[in-house]
Amino acid sequence: MKAIVHTGPRSIEIREREKPTVAADEVLVQVNSAGLCGSDAHAYTYEDGYEWIPLPRIMGHEYSGEVVEVGADVTDFDVGDHVVEEPIHDCGSCFQCKNGQPNVCQNFEITGMHNDGAYTEYTTVKPKDLHHIPDSVPLRQASITEPLSIATRAVFDQSTVTPGDLVLVEGPGPIGVLVAAVADSMGANVVVSGLGKDTEYRLPLVERLGIDTIDVENDDLEALVDAKADGGGFDVVFDTTGHKTGVEMGVEHVRKGGQVVVVGLPGAPSELFMTPVVRGEIMVNTSYGSTWQNFEQAIRLLDSGEIDADKIIDTSYSVDEPTAAFEAFLESETCKPVFSFSDL
Repeated sequence: MKAIVHTGPRSIEIREREKPTVAADEVLVQVNSAGLCGSDAHAYTYEDGYEWIPLPRIMGHEYSGEVVEVGADVTDFDVGDHVVEEPIHDCGSCFQCKNGQPNVCQNFEITGMHNDGAYTEYTTVKPKDLHHIPDSVPLRQASITEPLSIATRAVFDQSTVTPGDLVLVEGPGPIGVLVAAVADSMGANVVVSGLGKDTEYRLPLVERLGIDTIDVENDDLEALVDAKADGGGFDVVFDTTGHKTGVEMGVEHVRKGGQVVVVGLPGAPSELFMTPVVRGEIMVNTSYGSTWQNFEQAIRLLDSGEIDADKIIDTSYSVDEPTAAFEAFLESETCKPVFSFSDL
């Protein structure tokens, strides 16, 4: 079978691999569509924090597919079922897992990083890590369930957003776009900020979703705040930039008594000055990964049509030339590339 294999910094190859054999407690999934996200791009460049990934490695953890074989001990899934995987596998036995916090498990493993992933035609999965996808959701759209679950956690579980709130989402990357879409589905008044490089593809994508945007390199965010925010700032700011200045900017533009939720993973220490945070009683929260419930919330949002997946995903990149998708992603020339394995 064909597989996209990470072989070194900024180096990926198309290789032939043996089709996996199903164990008694596994199912075999034929991959339909698999997305590319920020963590895949960081792994691709093999930057600090990702150099532990053993190479070569089949990449990919955001995907949808169809069950084509079930192990002898499997009772929850049948051949023909449409599924997505929870790619962060918790151990189930550490303090966090037993405390109802499996998304921050001490001993987690990530598909496509700790073990081979879904940038291939077939993959084996434990049933406990799978979710059923209703037939009403096309598998192409279902491929964004995992990043959408991260957004549902950030908005529904880790933020104070309510209908009518003024919300700023910093960064129009995949998670930022999905956080904005989820907050918008709740009836919040959302603005997504980006940089000049985002004006070609990512900010126009957000606008096609009916959500306001601003290029903070060339437009006046302060003026927008003055025009829209009676409370002197945004009610909630989501930092999805992955840059150390994101939380600092969030604190600068949130209102007193408001909230900043950090979702992106900064690669360097922040220099956040805490005095105005304390004096303004600003809540600074974080959001990492997602839970079983967040996956189910994401699936229901897709099923209801609240999230327009077809406007978000980009299927223009070929499985046979994956490097083009990674490089375009790093240059902000695309937002959510999705590889199609269904025609191989």
